[in-house]
Amino acid sequence: MNQAIADRIMVDLRAQDPISQAGVASHLRTRPEVRLIDRAGTEAPQVVLVVVDTVDDGVLRVLRQIQRTCPARGVLVTTHIDEQQLVSAAECGFVGVVRRAEATPERLVQVIGAVAKGEGHVPADLLGSLLEQVGKLQGEVLGPRGLNFTGLAAREIEVLRLVAEGYDTADIAVKLSYSERTIKNVLHAVMTRLNLRNRSHAVAYALRQGLI
Repeated sequence: MNQAIADRIMVDLRAQDPISQAGVASHLRTRPEVRLIDRAGTEAPQVVLVVVDTVDDGVLRVLRQIQRTCPARGVLVTTHIDEQQLVSAAECGFVGVVRRAEATPERLVQVIGAVAKGEGHVPADLLGSLLEQVGKLQGEVLGPRGLNFTGLAAREIEVLRLVAEGYDTADIAVKLSYSERTIKNVLHAVMTRLNLRNRSHAVAYALRQGLI
C-alpha cells in the first residue's frame, strides 16, 4: 500500500441528515490527510466525526452508544453547544468540538489530526468559560474539602511524595504525625479508589499527574 495512503487518519463520519453526510464527505474525500471508512467494512476508525445541529438528549444518547461500541475518540461538529453540553460530550469521548460556522475542510482536518494524536480542541470562548467554572469548582467546592481534580486529597499526595522519596510506613507516620495504621489506610484508600495495583503504581500515577 502507498505510504501516503497508509498514513491517512481513518475517519468514521456520521451525520444526522443525508445532506450533511454528503456535504462533509465530499469535502473530506479530497483531503490527503484523512480517509473515510465504510462502517460495514472491517476497518477500524481512529476518529469518529459526528455532525449535528444541537447537542440534545437524543444526540447524547447517540454519543454514548458510539462510546460503548467504538474505541475511537470523537470529534463533534454542531451549530449550538454550551458549557454543560461540552462536558457531557467530553464524557462520551468527544474531545474535539467545532462549530458548524467554523467547520471548513482545513479546520476539520486540523481537529481530526489533533484528536487522533490524543489532543483536544474546544472553541476558545467555551474553553475560557469552562476554565472559569473549573477554577470556581476547585476553589469553592473541592479545595475546602481537601480534594482536587486528580482524585487525591492533600494528605494523600503528601504520603505518596514521601513513599516516592523512599520512606517506609513508620518513617512517614513520624514525619506527618500520624499512626502507622493511618498511613496504611491512606495508601489502601488511594489504591482502591483509583484501581491501582500497589504503592509503586500509586506513586507512578501521582508522578504522571504532576503532583509529586
